[in-house]
Amino acid sequence: MEKSLKARAVDLLSRREYTRRELERRLAPFAESAEQLSALLDELAERNWQSDSRFARQFADVKGQKYGSRRLQQEMRQRGVAQEDIADALADRDDLALARQQWEKKFGSVASTPQERAKQMRFLAARGFGMGVIRQVMAGRDEDDFPWADED
Repeated sequence: MEKSLKARAVDLLSRREYTRRELERRLAPFAESAEQLSALLDELAERNWQSDSRFARQFADVKGQKYGSRRLQQEMRQRGVAQEDIADALADRDDLALARQQWEKKFGSVASTPQERAKQMRFLAARGFGMGVIRQVMAGRDEDDFPWADED
């Protein structure tokens, strides 16, 4: 017996949160018409079974342990989350503390060569941290740990 479109949607949503765009893409091959799919997605949102803002908060909580705000923002935008939902989900983040934690975990010591410093900066940039945050991390937590910190 063929599963109904609604059963497929509920099945997907029971496993994890999806944005409206993601659900639309996953269910489109099974829908008889675009109107049917749109009506179902409206019903799911109305019943609060699917919520882009809830997806954004959960996505920020899970992926936010590893990535900076810039990367999270980009990935959520690609998944079709509205800008205000993204802003709400990322409002309380401390990118500097997270970047320091990621840097400490990966490298743990100050770069001794310009190549090593560039590698550390690229790592943080790839994780989605802005240059301002990266510069602060590279400038150091404690002035004593960094020989160049007192150079002007």
